[in-house]
Amino acid sequence: MPVKYSDIKIAEKRISDYIFRTSLEKSMFLSEKETSVYFKLECQQYMKCAKLRGALNKLAILKQNKIEKEIMTISSGNHGAAVSYGSFLLGIKNVTIYVPETSPKSKIEKMEYYGANIVKAGKDYDDAHRIGMKAIKDSNGIFIDPYSEEVIAGHGTTALEIFEQNNNIDTILVPIGGGGILTGISIAAKHINPMVKVIGLQTAACPAMKESLKDNVFYEMFPSKPSICDGLIGGVGKIPYEMAKQCIDDIWIIEEDDIARAVSFLVRKEKLIVEPAGAIGVAAVQKNYPKLKGKNVAVVITGGNIDDKLLVELLNKYS
Repeated sequence: MPVKYSDIKIAEKRISDYIFRTSLEKSMFLSEKETSVYFKLECQQYMKCAKLRGALNKLAILKQNKIEKEIMTISSGNHGAAVSYGSFLLGIKNVTIYVPETSPKSKIEKMEYYGANIVKAGKDYDDAHRIGMKAIKDSNGIFIDPYSEEVIAGHGTTALEIFEQNNNIDTILVPIGGGGILTGISIAAKHINPMVKVIGLQTAACPAMKESLKDNVFYEMFPSKPSICDGLIGGVGKIPYEMAKQCIDDIWIIEEDDIARAVSFLVRKEKLIVEPAGAIGVAAVQKNYPKLKGKNVAVVITGGNIDDKLLVELLNKYS
């Protein structure tokens, strides 16, 4: 296994001074007598995103090794914001982030605020990835790969917290973009409780991991339909693809309209501001509740960086 439980435990020590231990909060609106649904509120992490854990683990290793080359990455939003903020915390300068032209303004503002150089390139994430990878190769910069071993290990610390907060959790729902967050969480969760079920969630607009596993093809690039889930668009990561059969018990495909409704539900009922990619877990619970009957479910809410205009639009449409 390219990423092991021991790597996650080391990552926990490495990043503990820089991250917030987020709440595992029971939902009174989604829980019933026999079924308990909990939100792991990574939308309340620093930078309002789960991606900070992985980015910090990688950056802290680079800082320790005193590497001073240009730091470069490619992101639809949250990974880039995490790299920018993490670099700021650790005193790492000269950071460049390639983003698609469609990246939400709220996420780009965070990247810029903490000192990163932003390069808008390509109509979508896959386009930005192609352009960014060429630039990284040409410049000999250090690529903060969102699907590297170190980043995935950082993400696994989320699961350590979940089981410290509630060791009765038997099902974990995790969004899948490229698969890095799910892979890290699953490695840790299945080490702690081999019987736990880890279910990946993808928007119907871009079911890249589902199709990769069905076709037995590593889809590093994958076409997407228009989507409000900018964080779940594009192809899958190599390590998440290679480890998918060990880490993913099932993949549920969730419709965009159901995700949009979940964003509104979270604000109106749960009083939580969550971006669509983070709200997919709530939509999954609402659409698949019979499958979860009798379970103790942790829903990983991965981000809260939603543009204000989109938030208002969804609240007005799904009041």
